[in-house]
Amino acid sequence: MSEKKPGLEGPQSKAIYASRHLNKTQAVSPPIWQTTTFSADSAEDFAEIAIANRPPEFYTRYGNPNHQMVEETLAALEGGESAMVTSSGMGAIFAAMGGLLSSGDHVVAQKNHYAGATTLLKEFLPRWGIEVAYVDQTVNEEFAAAVRPNTKLIYVETPVNPLMQITDLRFVAELGASRGIVTICDNTFATPINQRPLEFGIDAVVHSATKYIGGHHDVTAGALIGSKDLVDRIWRFAIVAGATLSPFDGWLLLRGLRTLGLRVDRHNSNGMALARFLENHPKVAKVYYPGLENHPQAELAKTQMSGFTGMLSVELKGGYAAADKLISSLKLATRAASLGGFETLVVHPASMWSLQLSRELQQSTGINEGLVRISVGLEDEVDLIRDFDAALHES
Repeated sequence: MSEKKPGLEGPQSKAIYASRHLNKTQAVSPPIWQTTTFSADSAEDFAEIAIANRPPEFYTRYGNPNHQMVEETLAALEGGESAMVTSSGMGAIFAAMGGLLSSGDHVVAQKNHYAGATTLLKEFLPRWGIEVAYVDQTVNEEFAAAVRPNTKLIYVETPVNPLMQITDLRFVAELGASRGIVTICDNTFATPINQRPLEFGIDAVVHSATKYIGGHHDVTAGALIGSKDLVDRIWRFAIVAGATLSPFDGWLLLRGLRTLGLRVDRHNSNGMALARFLENHPKVAKVYYPGLENHPQAELAKTQMSGFTGMLSVELKGGYAAADKLISSLKLATRAASLGGFETLVVHPASMWSLQLSRELQQSTGINEGLVRISVGLEDEVDLIRDFDAALHES
């Protein structure tokens, strides 16, 4: 197999070909390197590999050829120098914060984040002497006002789970660069098909690769993409933390990546169609979707996103009873956690995160009893809308 990398422009071509040069076999679909360890030809070779950064053939906690192919593909898609994979999205987030922060440091974060990240920020970082300031992600001035001399990280998520607010990536990147602060963006909802934060100057991107990148509801994984120096620094913490992705799950991620562009295009179109249908329904109080003209940050979203994902949330007029009735009445869409896969999934966030977020915290961030989060799948639009129409009629 040639070592020459093809010149690629389109994201779907990158998803297919960016890592092909790493496949040392003649198999079109690369093999699964289901091994914990690799042999060395001599003592000298072993000593050299053992001290290398992220060797793909030493010990699978350090790296694996299946990991390497996924990492090469994700780096190409996000426009980064390097990438690393972990056993979950929270593994990537924890590795990033653990690898970059020390006692006495300060973090600027958003008031709204994925619940797991919120727990890490609110419960665990303070235990280790790390302070966190929380800002309204829709107000740039709050980011600037929250920065302190000991601020080492600005951590953002856009669109945010589950209320779909948008963070101004250009502003955050420029603020971080001007103060020497590392900036990290959770790009899970958008995917690199719709948004590439590194292009705006953000230092690193994290993903729950369980979601759109895997895309088939069958793998749990995470990823981080950025400069080689930054990824290497975080990798050193990750191998100690032990958030190691299995070779088979690496293979599944690569399988999912092959169709990422095609799938996300369908998620985008279905998401927009369902959002437009729901915003005009008499039983719906509000739809949270950045592709709608009435989204308060629609213009900002257009400047940094090329598509608006298959994620949306709706607030029903009847509160919890109406939300539960809608979810229970759907015939195609499934009540289940997670998102970004081929099948539409629907959850009640206030119930799903009741152990991680107090009722007061939920209410302060807008997660109320009538809120339903929808991960729109790849169904035909006519069947998707018919399902929600019938369920709302029953509720």
